[in-house]
Amino acid sequence: MARQLITVPNGPRPGGAYSPCLRAGDFIFVAGQGPTDPATGTFVGETIEEQTRQVCENIKTILEAAGASMADVVKATVHLSDLSLFQRYNAVYAEYFPEPRPVRTTVGSQLLGFMIEIDVIAYVGA
Repeated sequence: MARQLITVPNGPRPGGAYSPCLRAGDFIFVAGQGPTDPATGTFVGETIEEQTRQVCENIKTILEAAGASMADVVKATVHLSDLSLFQRYNAVYAEYFPEPRPVRTTVGSQLLGFMIEIDVIAYVGA
């Protein structure tokens, strides 16, 4: 199965040596997204709610470029800088993912200057 790079002209830019999004067969893999403004590349949001919203908007933009939506997401991995922020991030996260929500893993991680990073896998098969 061939891998296809998904380009996102107005999306967030990778911060390292990785692809922001790949399609492999019926699956779309979106690399971990932080709360960056795609236009400036700077981190935005002072609260976990603001940062979660920006991360989810970045993921939504990337998925749309790949021909998918948040409803197609089957798996999410979330990294929080502080697990005490869980309930607050979870409230915003729930606004973006319709039922049935994707399976999810949330872990505490040391992040570089921001509070949240999320990567997702979407399924777009029949």
